[in-house]
Amino acid sequence: MSDQRDPAPSPAPSPWAVSDPGVPAHRKVGVVGAGGVGTAIAYATLIRGVAREVALYDIDEPKVRAEVLDLAHGTPFTSADAMTGGADPAVLAEAEIVVVTAGAKQKPGQTRLDLAERNVAILHDLLPRVQAAAPDALIVLVTNPVDVLTLVAQRITGLPAGRVIGSGTLLDTSRLRWLLAGRAGVHTSSVHASILGEHGDTEFPAWSSARIGPMPILEWPDAAAPLFSLADLDAIAHTVTNAAYEVIQGKGATTYAVGVATTRLLEAVLRDQHAILPVSTVLDGPHGLHDVALSLPAVVGRAGVERVIPLELDAAETAKLQASAAALRATAARFGF
Repeated sequence: MSDQRDPAPSPAPSPWAVSDPGVPAHRKVGVVGAGGVGTAIAYATLIRGVAREVALYDIDEPKVRAEVLDLAHGTPFTSADAMTGGADPAVLAEAEIVVVTAGAKQKPGQTRLDLAERNVAILHDLLPRVQAAAPDALIVLVTNPVDVLTLVAQRITGLPAGRVIGSGTLLDTSRLRWLLAGRAGVHTSSVHASILGEHGDTEFPAWSSARIGPMPILEWPDAAAPLFSLADLDAIAHTVTNAAYEVIQGKGATTYAVGVATTRLLEAVLRDQHAILPVSTVLDGPHGLHDVALSLPAVVGRAGVERVIPLELDAAETAKLQASAAALRATAARFGF
């Protein structure tokens, strides 16, 4: 889709739009949900210059009005042309990507899978309205349990699997690389390690393929005197798995990191980067998995998930991947998926 196409009139312009009417049509991201995560994604998208318009939709009109105004007042200092929004899903019209953050939030003591019933019901109501407003949009799921909801959303919308993407273990992988880089004394970009499977309690790191620079992680910085033992690495992985619970216990929700991580996914799509990211999508074949959504490394570009990359996993990792898939299938089956 060209950034220079003629603008189409909006069916219901937001009364809170801040934009130049002479600006041509441009990359537009819609965000559903004006809570902490939705506004963090909108903010990060504006700051990083990923989209030239962000539209925020929420059924809570006073809340979304306030958030749109607060974000819009800062747009003179960003590359964005417009920050729009409102309580009518028509504000999502012309969005190339719609990010769904709406839903019940995880409370202290809850697992992500505990949220499934309420949030599945929300998707059944929400997604037809989203598609009516933005029929060509790629859908990104952030609401938990993100893997189950990615499967549900793909089935509800009927979109190709690659056009419905869950944020998956993108943030978990960021947490892992941050911790490993700090211990190894290198930049995070030099750490090549991923969390796979469910974004949740059955997620796991693929240590067999993990590298720091070109070196296997268990041989860094010297095979004769490695920095990490397998026990060290497993302790770090445990910290990653429980990181969200720690944040939720302290401040009630995770917001900023998920905002930045999701914006990285949006950037890969809108800039057609063909970036390899660990995101969740409905699988049909990799590692023998079908009809389940979970995270494996995937090539992400303008079309969405272009292909999933099957990793060479060792026997223990393969068993963990299958266990993660089984847990997600069991939850999805409760809702007929």
